[in-house]
Amino acid sequence: MKATGIVRRIDDRGRVVIPKEIRRTLRIREGDPLEIFVDRGGEVILKKYSALEELADFAQEYADSLHESTGHIALITDRDVVVAVAGAPKKEWLRKPVPPIIEHACQERRSLLLPGSGTLSANLPEAWPFQSQAIAPIVAEGDPIGSVLLASDQPGTVMGELERKLVETAAAFLGKQMEQ
Repeated sequence: MKATGIVRRIDDRGRVVIPKEIRRTLRIREGDPLEIFVDRGGEVILKKYSALEELADFAQEYADSLHESTGHIALITDRDVVVAVAGAPKKEWLRKPVPPIIEHACQERRSLLLPGSGTLSANLPEAWPFQSQAIAPIVAEGDPIGSVLLASDQPGTVMGELERKLVETAAAFLGKQMEQ
């Protein structure tokens, strides 16, 4: 465990403020759920809760199905990292941070089709090398909790309405699974 040198007091309602620098570094936003752990040594550990991590096996099966039916790379993310991947090396993609464009799709609660490297190069880091993408946010109980993405790293591939409908269907299905 890494010490920060920051000390906070508990207020009269039992609350502790997590400093802005730590929230920014760990990408903790207002309203994000945190899971609380305690150990025998008296330590209290707060961890960002990812509802999609609970369905990781199920999400992996869905990603596998999307890849098998389309031949495209299929990724399923929570708000911060990739939780399932098919059609690309898992070692490279699992737990990889999502780029700002996926955060944007989640915040806006709308699907995106992103064709061509020219469009993507302005929005995505080099480490997210796709030429074309279809992205749909996963929404559960009114809150965006992740995304479904079909992507291609092959030049000339363009995602269309079919891919958009596929990711929207997958996202809606996963959102409903989260609500159960």
